[in-house]
Amino acid sequence: MSHAQEASRETPYTRLKHLGIVLPGAPPPIANFVTYVREGNLLFLSGQGPQEVDGFLHSGKVGADVGVEVAYQHARLTGINLIAVMQQALGDLNRVKQIVKLLGMVNATPDFGEHPKVINGCSDLMVEIFGESGRHARSAVGFGSLPNNITVEIEAVVAVRD
Repeated sequence: MSHAQEASRETPYTRLKHLGIVLPGAPPPIANFVTYVREGNLLFLSGQGPQEVDGFLHSGKVGADVGVEVAYQHARLTGINLIAVMQQALGDLNRVKQIVKLLGMVNATPDFGEHPKVINGCSDLMVEIFGESGRHARSAVGFGSLPNNITVEIEAVVAVRD
């Protein structure tokens, strides 16, 4: 079997397994909203944060108490939580046609300027799990605060196949 044939047989599930990632249950909303809305072939995911399986939320100000490398890992964890919501919404990650857009928000000091490096934690994960379908448009911006003082919040728009 050629490398191309082998790569084409990979699924989001085999990639998750290869990376040692076990999807958690989708985190519940923290206020009066739902975690996703599907409209036509688009799935809109509400913002997720760096929440561990046990509910622990990573918090702090990036550029002060949290460095870029740690915040990158928080963005990666947030990406895992977004994928968990996709799994809940679709029942099968093979139905993800394209990660269309990410909006990455970083709880940062006013002089912090490396927002893209932080949100790459999520972007890199999407490409690792979904391959070329994981490449997306993106904004990575800084905020003066985020709910519960979390380090990052990321929302997504996903194209779906039936």
